Amino acid sequence: MALTLGILGAVGLAAAIDIMDPQLPDVRGLGSFHRAQTITFMDLDGQIIQQQGPITRDKIPAGQVPEQIRQAFIAAEDRRFYEHGGIDGWGVARALVSNVQQRGIREGASTITQQLARMVFLSQETTLIRKVKEALLALKLERQLSKERILEQYVNNVYLGSNAYGAADAAWVYFSKRPEQLTLPEAALIAGLPPAPSVYSPLVNPDLAQQQRRSVLRNMREAGFITQEEEQQANATPLNLAPAEPKHFASAAPYFTEWAERELSGILSLDQIERGGLTIRTTLNLDWQRHARQVMREHRPGQEIQGALVAMDPATGQVRVMVGGQSFYDSQFNRASQALRSPGSTFKLFVYTAALREGLNPSTVFVDRPTCFGEYCPGNFGDKYFGPITMKTAITRSVNTVAVQAMARIGVDPVIETARALGLQGELGRYWPLALGAYEQTLLDMTTAYAAVNNRGVYIAPTPFLSITGPDGEELWNGERDGRPGRRVLDAQVADTMAWMLQEVVKSGTGIAAQLPDQRPVAGKTGTSQRNRDLWFIGSIPQLTTGVWYGYDDERDTRQKSGEAAWTWKQFMLPIVAILPKQDFPPLPASMTQRMKRQEIQNLKILPQEPGSPSTTSPAPGGRQPPANPRGDSGGPGVQRETPVVTPSLPPSPQPPPLQPLDPESNEFNLGDIPPFQG
Repeated sequence: MALTLGILGAVGLAAAIDIMDPQLPDVRGLGSFHRAQTITFMDLDGQIIQQQGPITRDKIPAGQVPEQIRQAFIAAEDRRFYEHGGIDGWGVARALVSNVQQRGIREGASTITQQLARMVFLSQETTLIRKVKEALLALKLERQLSKERILEQYVNNVYLGSNAYGAADAAWVYFSKRPEQLTLPEAALIAGLPPAPSVYSPLVNPDLAQQQRRSVLRNMREAGFITQEEEQQANATPLNLAPAEPKHFASAAPYFTEWAERELSGILSLDQIERGGLTIRTTLNLDWQRHARQVMREHRPGQEIQGALVAMDPATGQVRVMVGGQSFYDSQFNRASQALRSPGSTFKLFVYTAALREGLNPSTVFVDRPTCFGEYCPGNFGDKYFGPITMKTAITRSVNTVAVQAMARIGVDPVIETARALGLQGELGRYWPLALGAYEQTLLDMTTAYAAVNNRGVYIAPTPFLSITGPDGEELWNGERDGRPGRRVLDAQVADTMAWMLQEVVKSGTGIAAQLPDQRPVAGKTGTSQRNRDLWFIGSIPQLTTGVWYGYDDERDTRQKSGEAAWTWKQFMLPIVAILPKQDFPPLPASMTQRMKRQEIQNLKILPQEPGSPSTTSPAPGGRQPPANPRGDSGGPGVQRETPVVTPSLPPSPQPPPLQPLDPESNEFNLGDIPPFQG
């Protein structure tokens, strides 16, 4: 009776498939199957960076399924695999009788082919309709694919517990081996997992896993795959587990892919993300990323110090490299996109850019001297002051007092407005220490701001995406079509002038350690926070803007100088500039050149030659020579040290009192209004 029912059922299904074939999925796409919730990240050249979610990272190649694995799965799941055409009549009859007696779907007789059809094309619900579709698809699979192809796809896609999908994943997760390295008892253990992988996982229930292994070995002996002696030896073998993290969890750029995954919600709907099956073509240059990780490891100024690096194309906002820490395994906190750190003197970019917007020019003179602003008295490194000094030389030497004076002259609001326009999202308070980078920002935001200056005043939000396709191959998002357009936030002449001043920082100032071969133009700025807790350098060539940060997570003194960050920047850039053509920044605008000439004529009334300018060889005031380059092995000339930013404790109030102007009657800066330095 049971046999008759099974045969009749199989014949009926065979006829049904001819009728319903147009309504069934095309099984020829089986090889490109991606499970729901899977996200595949690729670099800009199409290399796989990471695959997240239930997808086999290392599939066993076609025709290379090891004999022991093939036999173990057939013995465990479908001993008549080579005899049926997708549906086992005996199994169907047995399950049908059992389910009628139980008045519901209680027992399955799914062949390997049926299981493959279910895992790829259907849901896991136990309904009669699903079982019929499963059977029809199994027959269709058998018509279009060989037995070996079906078995290969099953072995590569079946869930085997502990986040392992397929035998290759399971071999690694449970035994830290490749599939061809598995022993007989190891292959039998893996083949026994499909009925209840979460229950039978040896990492969860080793006793149950061993019982299931024993059952598979018995089936293998009964099927003639192994001898009784081999069965006994395998049963006597301990589990010998050697657990390892699933390979598909590994990433060549984990901080980058983690950031990219968080950015997805800004461009895709929640339904699209939850549906999964996404293939994301990113902006990452995988070769540069690997090089950056090596450079950060080799050149970090201390074994425990943390570091981050971001490199981006200023013309597109595309992030080419992101290193968020020394080890993603030890800490998933992304110090490139999440860590708020004091930018120190790299914040002076916003002060001097705002000053240019307000009508000042690189030749505008300030008097560098001990100066207090109310109770706030910023100082320079080594208590060294240069007297009358131009704005250009002030940023070149990273003079603290002049940065605060410049903000006092133009007002704090233009500085904050400029910083916001250039993309800073962190808190910006109306206090004097703002000019020196007292308010914490992320490396990503700071690098993006410098990139906007490099892009001649056009801000483009950073992006990790080139394109995104869905599970059916449809393009869900394309950067050229759907990306956020850039917006002009600075006049091009202001941006070009600022870039010109930043080049002076590298030519003859605190950024000299970042000089590149062949006199390649570099524009950049160093930064050091209070007690040297943060070391920064953000530098650009016309094609790329890169930011480097070093510091401890607990914010203790690094006992280093910002030249370390500049040196790391250089080591990162060296192989990159070897393949990128040499380009120049836009020249200093002609109108600005004329303004500077007029300003310099006025300056002659103050001083015949600016003391300490790069054109003079005289020692600094007081007869002291500038300290040597902190990285003397670079072979470059000496350079002054970056002036650490020393700030008082900032009030915790979310609405601090307004900054009091030095001259309440006028926005004009008056040296006479500055209280003399006391003590």
